[in-house]
Amino acid sequence: MLNFKALSKFYLTEDIETVAIDQMDVTINKGEFVSVMGPSGCGKSSFLNIVGMLDNASSGSYRFMDTEVSTLNERGLADIRKKHLGFIFQSFNLIDELSVWDNIELPLIYQKIAPAERKVKVQAVLEKFDISHRAQHLPKQLSGGQQQRVAVARALVSEPELILADEPTGNLDSKNGHDVMQLLQQLNAEGATIIMVTHSQAHAEYGSRLINMLDGKIVSDQSIADQKLKVQMLKKEQTADVL
Repeated sequence: MLNFKALSKFYLTEDIETVAIDQMDVTINKGEFVSVMGPSGCGKSSFLNIVGMLDNASSGSYRFMDTEVSTLNERGLADIRKKHLGFIFQSFNLIDELSVWDNIELPLIYQKIAPAERKVKVQAVLEKFDISHRAQHLPKQLSGGQQQRVAVARALVSEPELILADEPTGNLDSKNGHDVMQLLQQLNAEGATIIMVTHSQAHAEYGSRLINMLDGKIVSDQSIADQKLKVQMLKKEQTADVL
């Protein structure tokens, strides 16, 4: 689905160069659920912004669905974002003055979807995420967990191939965080490709693959199942040593 080849991102401030991503090579395939972890400043957000075409790489290659992203103009980038990408943010980013229904419908209006089709799509995601009874409420009338459900519904209403989630549980308590992660896991099981940035190891393990970053580089990249197996084997060895 997407491929980085020797991709770098750096920023210049007062003649000081800061490297956010350093010669990254990575491929993410359709249907994966990739969790990205690392300390603050490691390049996670820059990585997600470039994948989402909200920022440009300084050098290297980024191919998305066989298209070289660096060759696209702003209109081409916007078209891909509208048609293929769904964004879920930590801060929900709902429009306070719009109802739940109107917030979810907005991406479809931007895509110039006909009103009748919009109605069908919005109703479908409201039912899917169990928020139909909140359709005419404003965001301020919802709990944090409900607001994030609306944000996820908005991201999914246009049926994107790729979902980008930036700390989607960061503003939620543990129960609502768990609920959102189960929702993402369900979407992945239904075929959605997901890239999620998180600080939570527990939430990262809802994915199928874990990438750890440090200083703009990938320092480890492994399947979640393999990682869990290694931990189990290590615990068995430690228990055997004690006995």
